[in-house]
Amino acid sequence: MLGLAAAIALLSGPPTASPTASPTASPAPVPAAGLPAHRHVFAGLALAPAADRWVAVESDEIDASMDDPHRKVVVRATADGRPRLTLDPCPTCAYSDPTFSPDGRRMAFLGRDRKAGVTQLFLVSGDKVSLRATVPGVAQRPRFSPDGSLIALQVVIGAHKEVGATQAAAAQVGEIGESFDEQRIAVLSAEGQDGLRLVSPDDTFVYEYDWTPDGKGFVATAAKGDGDNNWWVADLQAVDLATGALRRIARPKDQLNAPHVSPDGRSVAYIGGLMSDFGSVGGDIYLAPFAGGEAVNLTPGFAGSFDGLTWRGGRIMATALMSDREAIVAIDPATRKATVVWSQPISLEAGEGHVALDARGERIAAVTEDFDHPQEVAFGPLKRFGLAARLTDENRGLAPIGTARSVEWTSEGRKVQGWLIAPDNVVPGRSYPMIVTIHGGPSAAARPGFPSSGFRGGGLRRLLAAGYYVFEPNPRGSYGQGEDFTRANYRDFGGGDLRDILAGIDAVEKVAPVDDKRLGVYGHSYGGFMTMWTVTHSHRFATAVAGAGIGNWISYYGQNGIDQWMIPFFGASAYDDPEIYRKLSPLETVKTAITPTFLYVGERDVECPAAQSVEFWHALKAVGVKTRLLILEGEGHGIRKPEHVKQLSEAELGWFAQYLKPNS
Repeated sequence: MLGLAAAIALLSGPPTASPTASPTASPAPVPAAGLPAHRHVFAGLALAPAADRWVAVESDEIDASMDDPHRKVVVRATADGRPRLTLDPCPTCAYSDPTFSPDGRRMAFLGRDRKAGVTQLFLVSGDKVSLRATVPGVAQRPRFSPDGSLIALQVVIGAHKEVGATQAAAAQVGEIGESFDEQRIAVLSAEGQDGLRLVSPDDTFVYEYDWTPDGKGFVATAAKGDGDNNWWVADLQAVDLATGALRRIARPKDQLNAPHVSPDGRSVAYIGGLMSDFGSVGGDIYLAPFAGGEAVNLTPGFAGSFDGLTWRGGRIMATALMSDREAIVAIDPATRKATVVWSQPISLEAGEGHVALDARGERIAAVTEDFDHPQEVAFGPLKRFGLAARLTDENRGLAPIGTARSVEWTSEGRKVQGWLIAPDNVVPGRSYPMIVTIHGGPSAAARPGFPSSGFRGGGLRRLLAAGYYVFEPNPRGSYGQGEDFTRANYRDFGGGDLRDILAGIDAVEKVAPVDDKRLGVYGHSYGGFMTMWTVTHSHRFATAVAGAGIGNWISYYGQNGIDQWMIPFFGASAYDDPEIYRKLSPLETVKTAITPTFLYVGERDVECPAAQSVEFWHALKAVGVKTRLLILEGEGHGIRKPEHVKQLSEAELGWFAQYLKPNS
């Protein structure tokens, strides 16, 4: 990454502006085959402390459009789910991160204008919205102080790229590796016209933060240097509001996420575990003294992976993936008792974590979905929460496709879970091709999700519409079965997890009319590596698609921008223990490959550089395997541009059809 600008002024916004009403939507274009014309999307949901209303960033996605939809900030009443206020003060901005003040009287949100290179902080009082500050760069996560007098946010002044390793890299030209974009905590008054004050040091990247209850500082996860790379070595830090001084609270042995200070200010709860990507969260709940000291695991042996937490009173309210179900778990720090108070086989999402709770911790709001029900917002008491508590009905026109079921099997003594989705109108006596999709990570999981549009949902819907079964396994290394299961592929990438997947296919073929001669395998990121590994270690699949994969762990170690993630999984660097890196590289066994393989990757991928796909493509060609490589211009680790998503989806569907003949 290139260096930061030395000094850039922070500007206050202009006087109050009235919110802009929603424009009339233009007629939807004809959708691509198998896809609905549009769907309504909710993001960044936040619940007011009194639970009388919620706010979310909303939009209508039009599948056939080559333009990103313009989103609006919508405030809705919890009494009936109807919109009460629609805000659109910046037609060129992408909105995010709405948040309420502790008394619920005000709200803040951000607007990112990428073309202008700025992020704007908007403040809402009543039905009026004003531009409070303009950040020359990237900003995220505004949060009111406990007394509501200040607003903190994370800023990258003069950012050379969007924040995060999954975003497209900045151009690698000139002298590189000498200076980095640093994400810092900044504050400003919730009233008045003063500008932002940068608080945390300029050589430290702050990943997450939370106000202390006394409003005198923050708890944060932070590391010096390259923010894309150093999350895996981040410490738990206290940040003093007045001076910006850092004080280490704890140095966990694993990754940490979601730090939150207890109401009495004495402890910090966080999620700790083996995690392969920032933002893909799973592990146990730990408690560390705020004054500093050793953290204690409150949930050892828990049969699931925690993925979010907050405090309500003296209890920790956490969410966890438990096999095929998302759960809400109440944890007593004194007794270390964890009680599951709610669980359902659905996916939950909110602005910070997976659910939003009211001030008392009694009522909950979240965006919910599963394979049969598209996104809607649900609200209600904890024990009566779920699909039946939905208040919105924006996606009533979307029909489900296929039939999903959770499948469990045993592999080498371990219980393993996955999702099997059957196409509609399965004809008795006929056999069907199946696509096995391997999730990224490896620390992640396939969860329930409505097949609609977008990178994952659109591909799934098209496959089902074309007549494929789809199998989404969660092999060892995944979340959902506890921390020991997540750690079970340590120094064994592609070994036990591939055996789990093959055993899962055997289990599926006992309950579904799947043709074992017409199996395809697909994966992106770690799933891309697994696909490359699979075609060099198994001849069971008729064809394969590998996205953003890794073919050679040795060369990858020196090419990627996040080499710190590899140490916890390999036990040492590629320079200290090269043998394990060679052993787990698909390139070492590429001469065994016979499976036709389509490869794709983003041109500016920080996490899995394009050179890895080029190297594996070159090797397949050299050994005579049918192959094709697509490098998508300007893309990072996630394929985001609508025209590229469409191009890639059509290429994948055509490749699978060529070898699996779904209509035969």
